[in-house]
Amino acid sequence: MSDGFETMVDTAQGFFAELSANNRKDWFEPRKTQYNDDIRKPGELFADLLAEDISRLTGVSHTPKLFRIYRDVRFSKDKSPYKPWLHMLWRPADADDLAPIWFFSCAPGELLLGMGVVSLKGAALTRYRVWVDTWGDLAAEAMAEVTAATGAGLSTFGAPPLQRVPKPYPPDHPHAELLKRKGLAMMAPLPDTWRDRGLVGATNDRAKAMMPLWHAFHDHL
Repeated sequence: MSDGFETMVDTAQGFFAELSANNRKDWFEPRKTQYNDDIRKPGELFADLLAEDISRLTGVSHTPKLFRIYRDVRFSKDKSPYKPWLHMLWRPADADDLAPIWFFSCAPGELLLGMGVVSLKGAALTRYRVWVDTWGDLAAEAMAEVTAATGAGLSTFGAPPLQRVPKPYPPDHPHAELLKRKGLAMMAPLPDTWRDRGLVGATNDRAKAMMPLWHAFHDHL
């Protein structure tokens, strides 16, 4: 069932495929209006609609954010000026550092919905490790349920895992791999049949299937 966002996805994936091969200002500037009209503005509408749906699904008010196409290259070896993808997220309006957030990615050959806690530091990282130590079995069961329902896998976003289990936890901790991480998020691909439900419907279906992990975070972290 079409909801009108198929055109945005098709245009975005084609546009970003070309941008990947021509990531220069002289290529992008003549096409900036196309990006704004056919990708950014529909993306903002999609983000607003999903904010309402995720808020209803979770019972927690969420606010959307559409990431800019411009890269911050000041401290990066990669000086490519543009991001060849459409990324957005939804964050609880009154979130602390450990409130789970939702992510969406549209790139060439890729449509993903993600959810989790990422880039943890200091007290937030300590709380995450206590959560793993206390509720690791529940988290593992929720992750397995989400994977079985959606094909989701662990996100590689953020800092790489530690080489060793952090103290004071033993090296043979049953959830050692989760303790090594500085955050935990899963990314689920939208099904190949997403057009049958429309982008909004298919993304909502994925969000519902990821709720076991959301509850493991929200109810216990």
